[in-house]
Amino acid sequence: MKRRRPVVAIDGPTAAGKSTVARGVARRLGLLYVDTGAMYRSVAVTALRRAIDLGDADAVTRLANSMVIEFRPAGAPAPAGASPSGSGTGDRVLVDGQDVTEAIRTPEASDAASRVSVIGGVREAMVARQRVMGTDGGVVMEGRDIGTVVFPDADVKVFLKASLETRARRRHAELLARGQTVDLEEVRRSEAERDRRDETRTHSPLRPAEGAVVLDTTTTTAEEVAEVIVRIVRERIGVV
Repeated sequence: MKRRRPVVAIDGPTAAGKSTVARGVARRLGLLYVDTGAMYRSVAVTALRRAIDLGDADAVTRLANSMVIEFRPAGAPAPAGASPSGSGTGDRVLVDGQDVTEAIRTPEASDAASRVSVIGGVREAMVARQRVMGTDGGVVMEGRDIGTVVFPDADVKVFLKASLETRARRRHAELLARGQTVDLEEVRRSEAERDRRDETRTHSPLRPAEGAVVLDTTTTTAEEVAEVIVRIVRERIGVV
């Protein structure tokens, strides 16, 4: 498919640095940043709030198809009637007009997202939305199946990885920074279980896409990784 602007797909396990790296790449290249993980977290949090059994695949799938999920960049005005939460800084995620930016970043939301993301109907609903977002290109999309399922024809496909210990420490530090008290060993166990679910699920298991550039972020900074990806994009498609 010939697009006017590129699609950059960045996949990898949780806490491999995808979000920070993808934001950096999008900022440098002037492209839209899309966090697909936030979409699954939004489904999970909304299901919990509505007391929907996460094990009821049909009910969760119906919810995923009915929700309106919006991404609002930092500084964008809230829609009329929106119910904001959190500090209001950074990119925001809204579900049916309600700000869920902070709610989807809790450990509970992470675990619930891991459970709903294995549901085939939910993945189909989210993939359809993601493809619409990137139809005309001009996006840096990060997740777990962007290069394998959502955009297998992406102009640049990248898979980020890091050691489990490094990812657990990153996630632990992130949670502490948000004022959440959690044990490092508990985070490590949670990350390992999330890896198991992602890598063994029937629908869109986590793995590097064909032709993806695999980058290990264990000992590199997000800025360094973003610069590498930007160079790859420019080498392959020219100046963006």
